[in-house]
Amino acid sequence: MSRATRREWIGLAVLALPCVVYAMDLTVLNLAVPSLSADLHPSSTQLLWIVDIYGFTLAASLITMGNLGDRIGRRRLLLVGAVVFGIVSTVAAYATSAAMLIAARALLGVAGATIAPSTLSLIRTMFADAHQRTFAIGVWITSFSAGGAAGPLLGGVLLEQFWWGSVFLLAVPVMGLLVAVGPRLLPEFRDRDAGRLDPYSVALSLVAVLTVVYGLKQIAQQGPGWVPVAALLAGLAVGTMFVRRQRRTAEPLLDLRLFRLPAFSAALASYTLGIFVVFGLDLFIDQYLQLVLGLSPLRAGLWLLPAALGFVVGSLLAPRLVRHLRPVHVITAGMVLAAAGFAVLTLVGSRSGLALLVSGSTVFSIGLAPVFTLAADVVVGAAPPERAGAASAISETGAELGGALGIAVLGSIGTAVYRSQVPDSVPTAGRDTLGAAVQAAARMPERIGAPLLDAARVAFTHGLQVMAGVCVVVVVAGAVLTAMLLRRSGLDRSQPDVVDAGVQPEFAAQG
Repeated sequence: MSRATRREWIGLAVLALPCVVYAMDLTVLNLAVPSLSADLHPSSTQLLWIVDIYGFTLAASLITMGNLGDRIGRRRLLLVGAVVFGIVSTVAAYATSAAMLIAARALLGVAGATIAPSTLSLIRTMFADAHQRTFAIGVWITSFSAGGAAGPLLGGVLLEQFWWGSVFLLAVPVMGLLVAVGPRLLPEFRDRDAGRLDPYSVALSLVAVLTVVYGLKQIAQQGPGWVPVAALLAGLAVGTMFVRRQRRTAEPLLDLRLFRLPAFSAALASYTLGIFVVFGLDLFIDQYLQLVLGLSPLRAGLWLLPAALGFVVGSLLAPRLVRHLRPVHVITAGMVLAAAGFAVLTLVGSRSGLALLVSGSTVFSIGLAPVFTLAADVVVGAAPPERAGAASAISETGAELGGALGIAVLGSIGTAVYRSQVPDSVPTAGRDTLGAAVQAAARMPERIGAPLLDAARVAFTHGLQVMAGVCVVVVVAGAVLTAMLLRRSGLDRSQPDVVDAGVQPEFAAQG
């Protein structure tokens, strides 16, 4: 099996850059909310859409873009997406109204959906050697972690010197570089036998994912209500229609045969569960650092860097581990290590929990990073080469849904615990969220507000502890399930190249 040359490794570096931007755009806007609010004067509803619409349209477009790349060419789709991303980022930077910014963020999500499936499937094409591909995917995973960590930090630096729109201009030089060197360094691949996209399937997938993600996020932000529950039920109903159509059509948008492969299902489950716990808990960790411990956004971001570095270390360590250990053992051990990190977070206190929080989050990051790397490797390797883009899109859609579900479920648990623990003496406005309690206490005399705020912080910390305990249970259960499925796939007996050697013929036999 041919090994990658210097050209492929330089190409990998080029592929990593848009992934950094992809992740940054999920977080970079948060710090800019106060300044853009003062400039554009959005309503509360418009402000929520400005923040959330990027993730909504991104999640809804992934399956379509993954399939489109398989049909028209993955490099072509990536370069077109990069051009659109750069142009629309400039439009967003100079938006003159809230509506204009919402529209630009929506288009950024659609353009961003070309990045993850195209880059991962191109890695599948560029790195034929299984060990090299695992390392390359580790770098790919690391680029997302780096983008998520760099977003708030770079955004904070830019906002101190320039206007709020400057955070969007970070994407322009990166996408320009990709367009300039991509045609020379990146190979092209497409399925020449693929049929046309089914417009009805595309519409069903967009509506299903968009409404489900919207319902989950609304439940996380405002609690259960008839609108988000109706959206969630409608999305599930449309999703059922989508699945039925995929079973009947000759050219499915989502090839359901992939889910019959134990390796694919196990990898997708472990990837989704890992995203579920990370996204769900991160929301409370950020609030804990700023609202309980009283750190500034910049200091809070700096204290989160060890966890981000943990993801980098774990991602790059995975290829070395599978040279000596069976993949199923690495994935299972990673999930068990992550459970230990979450267990540490159950001990965090409301006054002196910084060391425990940093150490616990770093441990679970190191544990989950090899899980994400190997799971992505198995997912993209389980599918035939001509369907790698679609398989990559499935994994990223699962990640987006897992993240939204984690925020909704774990966030609801933490909020419920907070509301049940907060004393009646706390004003009504402060019984819903800790942020509201902080604002209410600031309006009171210190001798009254200080003890009430301390009580609210204790209640919030208790909610964080319960959420961490739930994460322990979820990750341990996921480790057991993943181990069982991976053993059925044969990945407990050989190295990752078993995916290429054994899984694809099984897929062909099912076809």
